[in-house]
Amino acid sequence: MGYEDHSFDVPDEVSFSVLIISDSRTEATDETGKYLLSAIPASGNLVIEYGLVKNDALQITGKFSQFMSNMECNVIICSGGTGASHKDLTIETLTPFMDKIMDGFGEIFRRFSFDEIGTGAILSRATAGIKDGKVVIMLPGSLNAVKMAFEKIIEPEIRHLVREARR
Repeated sequence: MGYEDHSFDVPDEVSFSVLIISDSRTEATDETGKYLLSAIPASGNLVIEYGLVKNDALQITGKFSQFMSNMECNVIICSGGTGASHKDLTIETLTPFMDKIMDGFGEIFRRFSFDEIGTGAILSRATAGIKDGKVVIMLPGSLNAVKMAFEKIIEPEIRHLVREARR
């Protein structure tokens, strides 16, 4: 498949749910969430849900399950809890639910991160997967990391990825 084939039969717009995982942020101080809530519609897509939970497995699972049950949702972006700290639980909490893991997402994320921050990129466990036809993206909580991921990976490929996840 050539690059131009990626745009064949893709959805015109994609519906996103945004889940921020943080022990320190509130809705008022959540710059990463605010960025996504503006960047997603600016890219011609929709934000249908937003939630902020503590870095707690039960809270993460509860909000994730709620988002998964929304039939309009195509993509869930989770931001936070993907680092190396013992407090970071997003990957351990959500990857067991995935039908498929998209290893390439994390690989290219860390490659782009390396260009920006150097070898500190190894601390990120960013990944993506597919669950019941929905794309699930797990990103660091850093605003710069989320901007880079959205602009360089998610926005250019999300329609193609959603098409493939539904097949």
